[in-house]
Amino acid sequence: MPLNMEDKKAVVAEVSAEVAQAQTMVLAEYRGIPVGELTSLRAQARANGVYLRVMKNTLARRAVQGTSFESLAGEMAGPLIYGISADPVASAKVLNDFSKTQAALVIKAGSYNGKVMDAAAVKALASIPGRNELIAMLLGVMQAPVSGAARVLAAVAEKKAKEAA
Repeated sequence: MPLNMEDKKAVVAEVSAEVAQAQTMVLAEYRGIPVGELTSLRAQARANGVYLRVMKNTLARRAVQGTSFESLAGEMAGPLIYGISADPVASAKVLNDFSKTQAALVIKAGSYNGKVMDAAAVKALASIPGRNELIAMLLGVMQAPVSGAARVLAAVAEKKAKEAA
């Protein structure tokens, strides 16, 4: 069912609002993927804070006009799914992980920090740990000295208790 002019304006406004908050945008061809698989991809994207949208490329070009993602306009051809996220690696990670299980999803290009990336660069970006993973690593590093000191003190206390008995 074709969109009328008001619907097109609404789509462009919605995507523009997402793009304004985003740091990363990834484009992938989705030709040949069953609807059930796309539904699971959308659920996975929502869980990771990624805005995922299939739309006409002309509407996508209008939505990114005047933003740091405008340089991606040349890559917007064919049936594409757009992954947009405020987290720098989330959209790349979600689409890359899905492409490993579903060969029909082909990452085409992406943009981070105003720079266009090819498929290999998007895959490299996806290999970087996400924000939550980095925070968990940092907390582990911060807790290691404290927990080590606690174990040493407990061992010393246990040794003193054995000697006193």
